[in-house]
Order: sequence, then C-alpha cells, then structure tokens
Amino acid sequence: MKSTDELILSIDFGTQSVRAVLIDLRGNVQQMAKTEIEPYFSVAPGWAEQQPEYFRDRMFETVRKLFMETEYSKEQIKAVTLTTQRSTLINLDSSGQSLRPAITWLDQRLCAVGRYPDKLTQLALRVVGMREAVMHTVKQGECNWIMQNTPEVWEKTSKFLLLSGYLTWVLTGEYTDSIGCTVAYLPFDYKKQQWTDRSHMNYKMFPVEREKLPEIVRPSEMLGRISREAYEKSGIPEGLPVIAAAADKACEVLGSGVITPDVACLSYGTTATVQTTHSKYHEVVPFFPSYPSAVPDCYNTEVQIYRGYWMISWFKKEFGLKEIQMAEKTGRHPEAFFDAMVDEVPAGSMGLMLQPYWSPGLKVPGTEAKGAIIGFGDVHTRAHVYRAILEGLGYSLKEGLLRTVRRTGVPVKRVVVSGGGSQSRQAMQLTADIFNMEASRPHTYETSSLGAAINAAVGMKFYGDYASAVSAMTRPGEKFTPDSRNVDIYNELYSKVYSRMYRHLQPLYNQIRNITGYPQKI
Repeated sequence: MKSTDELILSIDFGTQSVRAVLIDLRGNVQQMAKTEIEPYFSVAPGWAEQQPEYFRDRMFETVRKLFMETEYSKEQIKAVTLTTQRSTLINLDSSGQSLRPAITWLDQRLCAVGRYPDKLTQLALRVVGMREAVMHTVKQGECNWIMQNTPEVWEKTSKFLLLSGYLTWVLTGEYTDSIGCTVAYLPFDYKKQQWTDRSHMNYKMFPVEREKLPEIVRPSEMLGRISREAYEKSGIPEGLPVIAAAADKACEVLGSGVITPDVACLSYGTTATVQTTHSKYHEVVPFFPSYPSAVPDCYNTEVQIYRGYWMISWFKKEFGLKEIQMAEKTGRHPEAFFDAMVDEVPAGSMGLMLQPYWSPGLKVPGTEAKGAIIGFGDVHTRAHVYRAILEGLGYSLKEGLLRTVRRTGVPVKRVVVSGGGSQSRQAMQLTADIFNMEASRPHTYETSSLGAAINAAVGMKFYGDYASAVSAMTRPGEKFTPDSRNVDIYNELYSKVYSRMYRHLQPLYNQIRNITGYPQKI
C-alpha cells in the first residue's frame, strides 16, 4: 500500500472519455483510470443522443478500474468531486428512470418557435439586432423540442437534469447540482446565478417548471454523500462527501490556475475557447452571458470557436495519410510528424490566411458565416495549410481576447494554454508569437480533474480560500516567450488582413446563403 497525504477522487466525464483521478493536496495526479466512450449515436440527421445508463455504467466501470489498479488505500480518499461535459440533458420520471436518450451538447436539431418571442417582441429584438440570435437560441432549446415533439415524455418528466445532475443523483440519490455546471438552454439567470422566475426572458425562452429542476449549490459546497447503491456498483466508500465542482471548461480554467482577470486561459480542444475569471458580471458580446466560474460567485467570460481543434483532426484524416503511416512504422505519435511540418513553413504561412468559422455562430460571427482560406499561391503545400489552420485559430482567439479586454477594461498579461493542442510545442510557440505575451502550459494535462479537486480541497477546509489552494495545487509548466521576428509579422497580418476578413467576406456569405439556402435563415 502506498502512503501519501489525503487524496481527492475526481471524476471527469468528457465527450470522448471518462477519467477517474486520484489527486493529492499538492495538485499531483497520483493515479488515473480512463475509459474511452462513444459520445453519441444518431437516429436522424444532426441528432446526437446517448443512453443515460451508458454514461452511468461507464463512470462506475472507470472507478472500479481505478481501484483495481491503485495501491493507495481507500481510506486516504477524503472526498469525491465531479466535472462533466456541458449542455447534455436527461429526462427522468418520478422513480428516477430515464424516459428517453440524453440529448448531448453535440446535437444540432432545431424545434419550431412557440409562444415566445411573439411578433411584438420580435420587432423589438430586430431593432437591437438580436432577433435572429434569440430565435435561433429558442429553436436550439432541448426542452422546447421535447415539449413540441414528445409531449407525453415531458408530461412524465419529474426531473430535467444536466449530465452533472444525473451523475450526482446516481452517486448520492440526491437531486442536486452545482451552479458551476449550469451552462445550457435552461431558465437560469447567469448574472444572479440562480433559477429564474417566470417573468425572466430565459424562462420565456425555456419554460421548464421549477419542480423539474434540481436544487443547486455553490462550488465547494456539498452535493450529498456516496449512497449504499453507488458503493456497491463503484467501490467508492459509502458516506464519502461529494463536493460540488463545475462544468469541464470552468474546471479547466481553475485547474490552470486562472483565478484573476489579468490572466487568460486558452483551451485547445474540440471547442477552442478563451476565458477569463471575474468577480463582476460582463457580457463580452451583448446579450450573451458570462458563465458560472468554478470559483463561487465569480464568472468566466468565454469566446469560443465551435469545432476549433476539430479542424486539426479533419486535416489529419483528409490529408495526413503519409504521416499516419510513418507513425505506424516508427511507433511514434502522428502529431510529432505534423508538428515537424509546422517548422518547414515561415510565420505567416507565406500569406495563406484562414478564418475558422466552419460552424456558424449566433452573433460574432453571424449565422451566415463560413470558413475561408485566402491567399493561395503555387508555393503553398500541405504544410502551409496545416500551419495556416493553427494560425487562424490563434488569430480568432486573439480577436476574442481583445474583445474581452475592451468589454471588461482589464488588460491581460499572459495566457495559460490547456487541452490537447497545448501538447504541441509548435502550437505553444505560435500562440506566444500571435498574442505577443508569455504562454505557458499548466503543470498537468488533467486540468479539469485538478480544478474539480481544488473545489473539493476548499470545500473540505484543507485550504482556507481559493488563492491559497491554487497557489499550492497549481504551477506553470513549460513557458514560451514571443519571438520578436515573428511577432511583427503576426501583428501586421492580424491588423491588416485577419481583422478585416469577416467584414469584407460577410456580404459574400450572405449571397451564398441566399442562393444555396445554407445556413438556413431563421
């Protein structure tokens, strides 16, 4: 049996895998078990669903696997905490049985617009340029689709839970969830961080009855205790406290040590984001909220590129056969060969510029937006395209950060980069050069699990506040400083080309939309 200080068991349920992680009070990952999962199945175009029981069983399987592999004693585990993917929703009946598959955050179905917004409200929204965004938001609401298309399911629904709330119920038997997990099309007041009353605009858009929603508590407060049934299925000791954390992106920010607004957290994942943490509420894009932070009573501003680093996977699949075959022959990761491609190309990709709007936005960019690559010449190769993808993502996130700074009035001095893309040294150096500031990785790749563990450590009073917990449990990993030769090139390309691309291409995007009908108008 291994001996160490007290341990936190973090359960991190992402889109591609579920992890069970033992983390000590110095922020070190002592043991981890991981299970790859099927993110969804689809029975209609654009649908992305999964059985709630599948999520439950994969969680229990992963925890049992951890206990089979670890030499640590269960008595060293002082608390359990949970972080999950956002915006995956589940209907349960009065006995806690699921009524239909979970609608995951990847689902793209749209419903009809119902009673709200009415014609007068639509007129007012049109005046402020928000009609299309609000209409699209209403049509994306999972609750609205269920009410319209399967009213018998909604009638039987006793609880309408996020994945975090469902797994909390599985572990504790309590219908509770964390405020920090509440990022979805639900009647939630993001400024006050509480469920809304019936007069609130968010209730009118997503009219979920209050009794169908769980009780919500602040991060670091107790959600419940491990039940006898959860103990029998997982091996987690009965009675252990389950401490509220936050959604995976919020925990990633906390686990990266970003708790002050002068530092930004970049997430290089399937959805790429730039986030900052504030004690005051800000809307970086008007009418689009800041989300609850993993730090109680704080907010994370967020600008996201949907399908951000998905483009890297797309490139590998469509153009990377050579590197994949080389990786198979040598036993190395394909990423090593793709990163070598980046070094073949100078900063700026010899004028090849990419705008990463593969999936339309609601406001910035608008619903008409498309991806674009401009500046092709006969000198350009696959390597130029690959580097242009990385640079385009960097430019877009820089644009988001500059917008955040303008809205909040707080300058950002450095960036911390997490997620799969942060493992590339080339991507990290490119980030430092485009942002013209120090870029560092966290000391561990498991930032979401670590952020949840920090919530538990504060909740269990191992640390008196978040500043001391973050100081003890996080630290910078490798640091990258800007290369002045590249900074000048990127500054000019950003200010004179990239920052003008959307404005100049927008009329053409609208014409494409008018001619082809895609994206569909609201």
